[in-house]
Amino acid sequence: MSDNQYHFISNWRVEGTCGEVADVLGDPLALARWWPSVYLGVWEVRPPASGVAHGVGRRVKLHTKGWLPYTLRWQFEVVESRYPHGFTLIAAGDFDGRGEWTFAQDGAFVNITYDWRLRAEKPLLRNLSFLMKPVFEANHRWAMERGEESLKLELARRRATTDLARAEVPAPPGPVTYAGVALIAGAAAIGGTLAYLVFRAQRKN
Repeated sequence: MSDNQYHFISNWRVEGTCGEVADVLGDPLALARWWPSVYLGVWEVRPPASGVAHGVGRRVKLHTKGWLPYTLRWQFEVVESRYPHGFTLIAAGDFDGRGEWTFAQDGAFVNITYDWRLRAEKPLLRNLSFLMKPVFEANHRWAMERGEESLKLELARRRATTDLARAEVPAPPGPVTYAGVALIAGAAAIGGTLAYLVFRAQRKN
């Protein structure tokens, strides 16, 4: 695998049915509403193919981010549906790749697998992958963890039977701000400096 190629397998487990999960994840235009920590904007480029169910042929463009201070602009098209057990998409733009969602019912829960193979084409990612690949991978894992958390909240919101119950479901986590990242980095730097000073003091003793 070359430096700018990545292969991720994410596993989620949520309460619900395969149909419920497929209806949420199969609606890309709603991603920015319920998964706002990652999806800053989603726009339809081409509607689903006429006479084809479950979004096959739809192409959307996306503006996304993780916790690192950069964003990605890309598109994906749904090329296969196995409703309610998953679908496959192909992506192009700041990265090219193929993603496959699989949903399996397990009692009252759904086991979700996302198999994501991509090649980073954004110059920042392509040129620095040889050095920063573990950091970029951690960024992706963070994004997917927020996705599982947000999906659980969205399913709870959809199952709520009253406006009051719906209002009691917490809002999904929002995007990390660069100020927040700077604050975390500053705290880490201060902590590292203090640890170093303690270490030096102990050596002198």
